[in-house]
Amino acid sequence: MNEAKMKPWSLFVGAATALILLAGCSTSKNKADTQYVARDVSTLYNSGKSRLDRGQYKLAAALFDEVERQHPYSPWARRAQLMSAFSYYMNSDYNEATSAAQRFLSIHPGNRDAPYAYYLIALCYYEQIADVTRDQKITQQALDSLGELIRRYPDTRYAADARLKIDLVNDHLAGKEMEVGRFLQRRGQWLAATLRFRIVIDKYQTTTHTPEALERLVESYLSLGIPEEAKKAAAVLGANYPGTKWYERSYKLIQQHGSKA
Repeated sequence: MNEAKMKPWSLFVGAATALILLAGCSTSKNKADTQYVARDVSTLYNSGKSRLDRGQYKLAAALFDEVERQHPYSPWARRAQLMSAFSYYMNSDYNEATSAAQRFLSIHPGNRDAPYAYYLIALCYYEQIADVTRDQKITQQALDSLGELIRRYPDTRYAADARLKIDLVNDHLAGKEMEVGRFLQRRGQWLAATLRFRIVIDKYQTTTHTPEALERLVESYLSLGIPEEAKKAAAVLGANYPGTKWYERSYKLIQQHGSKA
């Protein structure tokens, strides 16, 4: 199994162990495991768990769905919903995984496993984050979902992991603003570029893109003919990132502009 993707499983598996033990040792002998045949709940559940352990994620999800379909009022159905969501997630069927987790939350909003369901939804969006050159709608959905998890369950282990991922998502969104800003600079649209770099500084100031954004502001302000604003940006850059190449570049630009004045 993919180690990165198995992390949510390791966070969740402890809670699932008790139910797995209660299931006993029965397993399905049918070749067509998902064929509709009335089976006892433990057989269905254990068949799904067996397939999951063997990396047959799509089949595992179908078996867990069958638990819910054949035994909708069983305590096992509640657990199977989450196991189905996780199986879909492992198979990269993110829409199915999100739907299964959301269905769980709509039916069992106060369940003790609700934090995990929110976490899984956030992971589904997180795994789909696209390159900075593409539309960032999914990236924003990941950020919103991670934030909702932290707001609802701030003291859980899921929230701790979500905080780390939010830093990465913010860095990604800042990278998108920088990509657009550099593009606008190349076209000589200095004012529009300035607005993009200001977004990075004001909204994503803790990301790795801030030093470059400040230097790009110096370039843009000088090109717009407002050197005083360029000097302010350079001063902030020098105070916070004095040893970077971006400060060296901005310093040279200010010096060159002063010699031309």
